[in-house]
Amino acid sequence: MSNSRVLSTVKEADFSETTAWKDFLALIKIGMVNSNLITTFTGLWLALYFTNTHLFGSLDIILLTLMGSSLIVAGSCSINNYIDRDIDPIMARTKNRPTATGRIQPSRVLAIGLGFISLGLIMLFMTTLTAGILGIIGVFSYVVLYSMWSKRRHVSNTVVGSISGAVPPLIGWAAVDANLGAMPFALFLIVFVWQPPHFYAIAMRRVEEYRAAGIPMLPVVKGFAKTKKHMLIWIIALFPLPFLLSSLGTSFLVLATTLNVGWLALSIIGYRMKDDVKWATLMFVYSLNYLTILFVGMVLITFI
Repeated sequence: MSNSRVLSTVKEADFSETTAWKDFLALIKIGMVNSNLITTFTGLWLALYFTNTHLFGSLDIILLTLMGSSLIVAGSCSINNYIDRDIDPIMARTKNRPTATGRIQPSRVLAIGLGFISLGLIMLFMTTLTAGILGIIGVFSYVVLYSMWSKRRHVSNTVVGSISGAVPPLIGWAAVDANLGAMPFALFLIVFVWQPPHFYAIAMRRVEEYRAAGIPMLPVVKGFAKTKKHMLIWIIALFPLPFLLSSLGTSFLVLATTLNVGWLALSIIGYRMKDDVKWATLMFVYSLNYLTILFVGMVLITFI
């Protein structure tokens, strides 16, 4: 069979396994939308709790905030896919994205992204001016500072990208209380510091794909040993941050410290494990559970 025939057969097989709905979810990176929704809701919930704002009297604010923040994340991810459509086919984890396969035309992707961002920002501005401005900052930092500038140029791209990922809890809080205090910025710092070890773990697992695509991720440029050291430093930096949220009580501090100790222990184990990729996978899974448990825990502690 000729190479062109083989390529055609592979493409047909890939297309047959997907649907328009799955393509849409891949386009907006539904996993990122959901994870950001958790941190946005936590910021919003804590603002309601600490300002003694009535829950049922704020249902419109809650709905506008959650929908608005989800739309700007989905729109930003769509534009990220639009920008990366030339390198996504090179990487196994991204090669089946609709922008890489051509199932959704680039012009349509751009229109979807801009439309979602515009609608999402309108919703956020309907809550407070501060929430809307923070939404703009989040979009700009992800689309411009990360996707268009640092991702393909600088090894610090992961740190730059962490800015946008840490904005959602600020948006959630600001939608209720525009006068941002120490607590929402503590939430920002926790999510910001959490992201480098999380994404470095992904980069270690996919190091050869990033190398082939020319993306200067830390493991590609500095190697695994250096990456492990950076991950350890970021995880240690998480330890004092929960104490900025001491008003959540002792149970929260115990939960957060336990999670931090567990992640630190796993990080140290990485210096003894021979299989770096297996260790990186464990770190990746732990990081996902870490953020979910920590932020859901904040809600449950204040709810109960």
